[in-house]
Amino acid sequence: MDMDIYAEARQAEWQRLRQLANKRELTGVEADELIARYQSGASDISAMRTTYGESAQTATLSVFMSQARMRFTRIRRNPLLTLQEFFVEQLPASLYRVRWWTLAAALFTVLVAMGSFFWHQMNPELLQFYGTEAGLQQYAEDDFINYYSEYSETAFAARVFTNNAWIAALCIAFGFTGIFPIVMLVQNAVALGTSAAVLAHFGHLDAFFLWIAPHGLLELTMIFVAAGTGFALFWSLIVPGPQPRLVSAGIAGRTLVIAAVGTTIFLFISGLIEGFVTRQNWPWAVKIGIGAVALLSYLAYAYVLGYRAARAGHDGDLDAMDAGHRLVYTN
Repeated sequence: MDMDIYAEARQAEWQRLRQLANKRELTGVEADELIARYQSGASDISAMRTTYGESAQTATLSVFMSQARMRFTRIRRNPLLTLQEFFVEQLPASLYRVRWWTLAAALFTVLVAMGSFFWHQMNPELLQFYGTEAGLQQYAEDDFINYYSEYSETAFAARVFTNNAWIAALCIAFGFTGIFPIVMLVQNAVALGTSAAVLAHFGHLDAFFLWIAPHGLLELTMIFVAAGTGFALFWSLIVPGPQPRLVSAGIAGRTLVIAAVGTTIFLFISGLIEGFVTRQNWPWAVKIGIGAVALLSYLAYAYVLGYRAARAGHDGDLDAMDAGHRLVYTN
């Protein structure tokens, strides 16, 4: 299509959109017309950008679209309703959407950790690269456990939350590379397997699982979610499906941002458990039970509530108004 001819043919429509957007008060019919013309304008600007890229015509129409959008966003909404939509629909739907990537990240981590553990078990001489025999024994019998009481409860909870949130943020931010989430999972899994091997070498493998279980059940799950969500963005670029690659990546990117909120919240909870529960001199059944309840709470939120949100038509993406216009394409 010729840009000038197209713009001239649609000029009257765009001016009407601008007129409605700048009108002081709108009737019900005019409000409906404004929404219809806004949607039509979104299709126009997508078609022009797809064919010709940015131009004076697209810049002008963008201004008109922004003016129209302001009329929608100025409408006051009950903030409780907005929070309900986010936490009951969008967030659980986004976590549910990446459930298979989360499971893949978990299985991958378990396999690598087990491989690291058994490799050190079959080759105990490798342990000498991590320190002297006395130093490793000190780690297995004292340092591993004392780590959880090295700082005050509040300081330690803040410390582990910051560290885990940073790891999750890196997995999410650099997920588009496809390599970074895998590298982070491998590093984490090898470290777990190596620590378990050191404690097993001195007969304290039970302490490894007992001290990690209370907070680790939820903490590791959130790392799996972050890595899986980041890798899902990479996969949307490689295998976009029936949609254009940019559209597929846009949906995955917005889902990633929403899921990041969930990982932050649940990592904060796991940080509280690690700071205030793991160190306590309570029966192990109580401490691990608290961790199990926290994990089950996440699973219920992400999979039960997420399944219901998905069945109701939510896909973890932003709604059409917040997501903005998309490229025009045909299957």
